[in-house]
Amino acid sequence: MGRLDKDEALALYRDTPLVELCAMADAARYRHVPERRVSYQIDRNVNYTNVCLSGCKFCNFHCRPDEPEKAYTLSFEDYLPKIAGLKALGGDQLLLQGGLHPRYGIDFYETLFRRLKETEPSLRLNALGPPEIAHIARISRLTYREVLVRLRDAGLDTLPGAGAEILSDRVRRFLSPAKPSARQWVDVMREAHALGMSTTATMVYGHVETFEERIGHLLTIRSLQDARPSGTPGFRAFICWPMQLTGTELERMAGEGRLPEGFALPGEPCSWSSEEAFLRTVAIARLVLDNVDHIQASWLTVGLETGLRALRAGADDMGSIMIEENVVSAAGVHNSLNEKTLYDAIASAGFTPWLRDQCYRPR
Repeated sequence: MGRLDKDEALALYRDTPLVELCAMADAARYRHVPERRVSYQIDRNVNYTNVCLSGCKFCNFHCRPDEPEKAYTLSFEDYLPKIAGLKALGGDQLLLQGGLHPRYGIDFYETLFRRLKETEPSLRLNALGPPEIAHIARISRLTYREVLVRLRDAGLDTLPGAGAEILSDRVRRFLSPAKPSARQWVDVMREAHALGMSTTATMVYGHVETFEERIGHLLTIRSLQDARPSGTPGFRAFICWPMQLTGTELERMAGEGRLPEGFALPGEPCSWSSEEAFLRTVAIARLVLDNVDHIQASWLTVGLETGLRALRAGADDMGSIMIEENVVSAAGVHNSLNEKTLYDAIASAGFTPWLRDQCYRPR
């Protein structure tokens, strides 16, 4: 099978029987990762603030700057037990994510990153995401490249793919009216890749997007990966998960019939279960993203058993045990694992587990 175009990918995704689609993706997985090995990671997800201007209709975690009774920003001392707990469990990475804070420019992040690295030099920082980079650039009057270079020099190791959701401005203008555009997300990642930074790509599906927009999202990721400088990693992995809607403004709007014309929930054929939708999305990602080495099964949102099934639908990585998670849990999902449970689960599924760092090197 050659490289899929948009129409071919859409037809495979929507019309191919699930068993057949997963088998195709499974074969593609072994072309990228030949061994029957499945990786996992130990890291900690730290939300350094909950103040955010983006107004996402799917987020229960954020608060507006004018809600001081809800707002928080971690003090530096708050990080110390979190780092100690991470190290005690054998981890070495902080996934730092917050929001678009109106007062936090480049100086805030440079100071934080330097202090973290001075306190624990072995710590790896997988931090922020394209929307935060674009926001910092805007309020600090810097280019994306200038922001990335200064943060890298302060201790940023890798850039996660946060804030992609669906890379369609039709969707983004409705869901996240103040969040940077799809083009801005792409432009930040292009600059990161030009600097040789390792990043990830994400997709959050199952809300108001069309199937065509899902496939378009994957093709955007593929094109961006094609454009990375030779010899640089670009996107090391792709991660997708279904949007969690419980208690969100988006759920309330749908229940009250307030969605604008052209938008609808849940965006799946009635014949697809949530598990089938996830497996199909993992599988088509593996088939479309022929230039991205790793596909992660995001067990956090779909549960461990469905995550394990994705290992036969194109995925080769189970992600992190997620020592700490606040955003998804705020929308009603409360899955958690320890290392032994995840290790044993991978082994019971017929694969050899191996512990990795954020760049897929053995630890």
